[in-house]
Amino acid sequence: MKYQSKINDLYRDMTSSVKGIVLKDEPLKNHTYFKIGGPAGILAEPEDTEDLVMVLKLIKKHGVDYFVIGNGTNLLVSDEGFNGAVVKICDKFSYFKRNENRITAGAGVLLSTLAKFIAKESLEGFEFASGIPGCLGGAVCMNAGAYGGEIKQIVKSVKCVDFDGNIHEFSNKEMEFAYRHTKITDSEYIAIEAELELKYGDRDEIMSRIKELNEKRMSKQPLNMPSAGSTFKRPEVGYASKLIEDAGLKGLMYKGAMVSDKHSGFIVNYDNACCDDVLDLMRIVISTVYDKFGIRLEPEVKIIGTKL
Repeated sequence: MKYQSKINDLYRDMTSSVKGIVLKDEPLKNHTYFKIGGPAGILAEPEDTEDLVMVLKLIKKHGVDYFVIGNGTNLLVSDEGFNGAVVKICDKFSYFKRNENRITAGAGVLLSTLAKFIAKESLEGFEFASGIPGCLGGAVCMNAGAYGGEIKQIVKSVKCVDFDGNIHEFSNKEMEFAYRHTKITDSEYIAIEAELELKYGDRDEIMSRIKELNEKRMSKQPLNMPSAGSTFKRPEVGYASKLIEDAGLKGLMYKGAMVSDKHSGFIVNYDNACCDDVLDLMRIVISTVYDKFGIRLEPEVKIIGTKL
């Protein structure tokens, strides 16, 4: 009850001090691409950076567990939910502007929206991200990539805020970009803005490349079913999808979850799957691939409120 009192006190303070949206017991399945997840103790969507600072200071003051989401594209949330504060940075931080070959954009802008703007401005280098369904903040935090491109190739700097309200700006080098990891992954830094540096190009060629990549994505990935994108990280040897397929697991169903029969690197919610359905299927995949090939797959999807 003592911890629940902290949640209640935090909610009271947020509703009186935060300009943005503050919800109690909000179902997280409404905020994830997997369409899975129980209620958040509190879900806060701050209005701007000043509002975000207020949210973070209140979370720190009350000592409540928290996590930050954007568009919820790579999350698997427990059916029990998350008894803490979820901070959503999306629409309110969706802005962008151009200065020559550089783009300054808010963490909440959708990658697809940003890609269209960049292409129309005849700048190239962002085409790879046009079909990734997440927001810029998450992409920067996890060094998102596809089709040979990665965020680290185009980021000049990243602006973050910490729980004391201090603003930090990290250069590309200071971000320590690695495979699906950066300096701010699993840290208390929250990305709020990034500056991208691109090359001048031909608009028609850029648009054609985006069209080609999006058609490739649509033909090969199960975009018609809820998922969290690629379920497993690329191992040091080979590719997760090929290992899973070679292990005979493509199309494997477990309760409401399924290894996609279109792309075995995706586990999809095909029949009202719960979190445990997905986790159990992930365990089957991991153990089977390890038994057959001696390679242990690691989740790329971020798991909240429970453990694999």
